[in-house]
Amino acid sequence: MSGTESVFFNPLEVGYIEDPWPHLAEIRAHDPVHHLLTGQWGLFRYDDTFTLLRDPTLSVDDENLDMERLERTALLEDVGLDDRNRSILNIDPPDHTRLRRLVSKAFTPRTIEALRPMIQRMVDEMLEQMAVEGDADVVERLAFPLPFDVISEMLGMPEADKDLIRDWSGAIVKMIDPVVSEAEVAAALDADEKMGAHLAKVIEWKAENRGDDLLTALIDAEDEGDTMTARELRDQVSLLFIAGHETTVNLIGTGIRELLRHPDQLELVRTHGMPPTGIDELLRWVSPVQMTRRVATADLVFRGIDIPKGALVLASLASANRDPDFWGPTAETFDLTRANAGQHVSFGSGIHYCLGASLAKLEAEVAIESFVTRFGQVDIVDEPRWNGRINLRGLDELIVRTR
Repeated sequence: MSGTESVFFNPLEVGYIEDPWPHLAEIRAHDPVHHLLTGQWGLFRYDDTFTLLRDPTLSVDDENLDMERLERTALLEDVGLDDRNRSILNIDPPDHTRLRRLVSKAFTPRTIEALRPMIQRMVDEMLEQMAVEGDADVVERLAFPLPFDVISEMLGMPEADKDLIRDWSGAIVKMIDPVVSEAEVAAALDADEKMGAHLAKVIEWKAENRGDDLLTALIDAEDEGDTMTARELRDQVSLLFIAGHETTVNLIGTGIRELLRHPDQLELVRTHGMPPTGIDELLRWVSPVQMTRRVATADLVFRGIDIPKGALVLASLASANRDPDFWGPTAETFDLTRANAGQHVSFGSGIHYCLGASLAKLEAEVAIESFVTRFGQVDIVDEPRWNGRINLRGLDELIVRTR
């Protein structure tokens, strides 16, 4: 079986969210440079994905899209260029270079490692509550509140309604799925407006209540006289809350589930602690971000197939992370001691490599290792409930019994 007529990428098929890997393997094997029914192109092999991500000439800005090649909803067509999110995730150089330089001042390795005691304290308190409850939801009690509380503490944010922000964030990130409905677009636009208004008030409050925190540092961030505009500042803070938080929730939740499903790896962590390559292997194995995108700024050729200028190209990080052509015969083996696990593409690559990668890895390391070593016996009580997202795939609920 080969060719585009044999297979087509269908993330809406029954069972895909729960287990996307067989479908991704089929596409990767038979049509790795794939023209999706929605008009995008998809790359499913590791080498192609890595090449795409490392190409600095490609764009992440919707302004460069050839809209006629995409299935777009009427609501999306009404969103003007001035309304687009201007976080570093969605802009090209030189603006990307300028903003990343300003934001990265708060994400140095030393700054992130200094957060370890605070993160450990938060995790210990959460695990103690889980121990008291006996049956507890890993997502509700650990995976969701930890990154939320960490980023709130880093930013110096006032008390906020976690559930409200969680709902807004969940609606907004649906927009990066390859297939979205009119209702999901409407919900995302509404949530984005409310999140933006909320963050604008928070930034205004912080300007009057300055402190030794990340948000004050972002407000003051300067490079040779350059500072962020109010809109740029709001969008960077929104990115920290949404993209950074959502992905870390998924990594912790699905990471714990995978350890519980692999007793040998669970015992390894319980006995010897998390191996140096362990979190990277979890990132490879679960791929908290399943795909990322680039816009072709010129005609491209992959494996002899032409991709036209203006096309939206989706790089399947999840498929690349299990490509046997790169990972070898153990690609479908979960091994926390894998020597080259750090070569996963879960954080992207190139100039758009995830700025918060070190923070996400630190949170996951502390949370997962502490969970495993805190409880001598853990059983999954009910079937896990997935969040239904194609791209930021993760769990909404994972009930476990601890003792």
